[in-house]
Amino acid sequence: MSETTTYTKKDFVSDQEVRWCPGCGDYSILSAVQTAMTQIGKKREDICFVSGIGCSSRFPYYMNTFGMHTIHGRAAAIASGLKIQNPNLSVWVATGDGDAMAIGGNHLIHALRRNVDINIIMFNNEIYGLTKGQYSPTTKRGVITKTTPYGVVDHPFVPASLALGCDATFFARAIDTDVKHLTSLVVEAANHKGTTFIEIFQNCVIFSDGIHEAYAGKATRDDNTIKVEHGKPMIFGKERNKGIILRGTRPEVVTIGENGITEKDLLVHDKTDDNMAYMLSRMKFPELPVALGIFRQVSAPSYEMDVEAQIAQVTSKKGAGNMKSLLHSGQTWNVG
Repeated sequence: MSETTTYTKKDFVSDQEVRWCPGCGDYSILSAVQTAMTQIGKKREDICFVSGIGCSSRFPYYMNTFGMHTIHGRAAAIASGLKIQNPNLSVWVATGDGDAMAIGGNHLIHALRRNVDINIIMFNNEIYGLTKGQYSPTTKRGVITKTTPYGVVDHPFVPASLALGCDATFFARAIDTDVKHLTSLVVEAANHKGTTFIEIFQNCVIFSDGIHEAYAGKATRDDNTIKVEHGKPMIFGKERNKGIILRGTRPEVVTIGENGITEKDLLVHDKTDDNMAYMLSRMKFPELPVALGIFRQVSAPSYEMDVEAQIAQVTSKKGAGNMKSLLHSGQTWNVG
């Protein structure tokens, strides 16, 4: 974005009617992303949103940028190809827990493994919403859905643990009811070189209403979530009097001022510490607060930069390629 070009949120609002159910958490996510786009320093024509299939995948229509509405589960693969072809683009994937974790799972893990410089935003409402209420790979055990009338018996994915297992260089988590925090994480993701993955706990008012309420509701989130920040002690609670310590290798909730506990005793977040990131991914409510913020952020070579460097190196040695010569080289057959 040039020095004279400044955007407002309205500049990223498209002329399309937003077609989500009233009260859907997608509205606040859209608002956060539109606001974040004004802060990342990119022109609208240098931004592209890619999606697969699902309620979240309507996202490109509502962003006044370039966009591609692709096919079920393939958004990460198409976004990867787009970024490799045009490394100057800021490429974003809008996906859901079904789109990304089920049919798109293979594409997702390899995008994370390769560290392609794309930004993946996953709306996790623990249900298939667009196709009317089937359980998804993140639906909790026991939940009754259209396809599990007696309760889910599957063990659900933990997206954070999955991403960390793929060696994701950036993983963060947010909730749809905290737009300010989500906006800041989107900006952080935009500034990271490599694959970023933001999981957003999002509410589906029709098929999984209230699934995250205990820790995402405005009345409960301060006491039941903890926002981690690099280099800062892990403090939470409405009164800011709760904290996390390690008891051996296990996190434990303590009250500051009780039993001699002070702020200096609390665990300090280090987003470069793999063990700490994994610990945060396994913290489950109600035993522990749900962790939000950037779990892990490290530097590593990005895939498209390595591809560009390899092409340049080979070209300098062998010269520019010729497609016709390539197709007629090696073993060929004449088919009669």
